[in-house]
Amino acid sequence: MCIFEWMNGEPTPVYFQILLFFLGGVLFVAGALLVSRLLRPNRPGTQKLSSYESGETPQGHAWIQFNLRFYVLALVFILFEVEIVFLFPWSVVFANKELIDQTKGAWGWYTFAEMLIFIFILALGLAYAWKKGHLDWIKSSPEIKDVNSPVPDSLYSGINEKYKSSKVSDTP
Repeated sequence: MCIFEWMNGEPTPVYFQILLFFLGGVLFVAGALLVSRLLRPNRPGTQKLSSYESGETPQGHAWIQFNLRFYVLALVFILFEVEIVFLFPWSVVFANKELIDQTKGAWGWYTFAEMLIFIFILALGLAYAWKKGHLDWIKSSPEIKDVNSPVPDSLYSGINEKYKSSKVSDTP
């Protein structure tokens, strides 16, 4: 028997039921967002509107060029944190006496080999990151290119001196 029935007692088509469940889900999410918007306090301030709320004052703009080495190093760190998360449950299940007795010792060898394969794949990833130089913590120095420009260097240095002392406001 169908949950929904038409007025004449016939079951509703499946696509109509799917549409009703979809609309119900959308209305539930929209209602939850609306209620949370109405109930939450709205007190924007200078610190709330700053780039981040860590207690430090931001220096410069948020839209700066970011060295990708920091990002790659963070990803490698997260990779090995995930490895540790997987090693803890493995170490608990590895020495399960009941499973070892039921499989006549095969369970221990199977789980040990499985974890060795897992660690080997992660070691390959570490070797790759090391070979590519992603683990080096040396900041690259900018490459200064010599450009042949018809504008004399004195005009560039004059403009730089003029704007060196002016403050750039952080507010948009």
